[in-house]
Amino acid sequence: MESLPYAQLAKGSLLIASPEIDTGVYFRAVLLICEHSPGGSFALMMNRPLDAELPEDILNLKQAANPRIQICNGGPLQPTQMMLIHSSNKIPEQTLEVCSGVYLGGDLQFLQEAANDHDGPHLRLCFGYAGWGSGNLEREFMSGAWFLHPASSRLVFETPPQKMWQTILREMGGKYATMSMIPEDLSLN
Repeated sequence: MESLPYAQLAKGSLLIASPEIDTGVYFRAVLLICEHSPGGSFALMMNRPLDAELPEDILNLKQAANPRIQICNGGPLQPTQMMLIHSSNKIPEQTLEVCSGVYLGGDLQFLQEAANDHDGPHLRLCFGYAGWGSGNLEREFMSGAWFLHPASSRLVFETPPQKMWQTILREMGGKYATMSMIPEDLSLN
C-alpha cells in the first residue's frame, strides 16, 4: 500500500514548487511556512542564495567566525526586509519555533554574537518573504502548484540550496522522485 502524500498546510511545512511552475520567482522554489492561519500565510524561500553585501555595522561577513551563515532571497515581498532563520533555542522570548530546531527571529545583538561564534548556530538571513491572503495558498495547493513535506532542521540547514528541490522530491518517493529528475531546461531532454 502506497503511503499518502503529506497534505497539511501548516507552520513547519515545506512548500515545494511543482513542475507546473516553470518560470518566475517560484520556479523550483522550496519555501518554509512560518505562519499559516485562516487570515493568510507567510513563508520564506530556503533555496535561493543571494550574493549581497551587508553594512559592516550590521554584520561583517568577511570577518564572521561562524561558517554556517547563508544569505538568501526569502521571497518577492519587501525584498529589503531581513528576517533571520536559525537553529538556536537560546532566545525564546525573541523567536518563533517554526519546527523542531528551526527558529524565526532574533535581534541584531543575537545575530552579531552568533556570527562571531565559531561554534554558533546555523543562520539564514532572508531578504524578503512570500505571503498569501486568506484562502489563496489553499487554492494554489489544491490546483497542484505546490507539494508539501514536513520541514526539518536537516532539510533547512544541511541540504545545499541548489539541491534542495531535487533532494526533497527524491525523499518523498514515488512519482515525486521521478519529478526530481526533470531537467531545468527541458530542451536538454
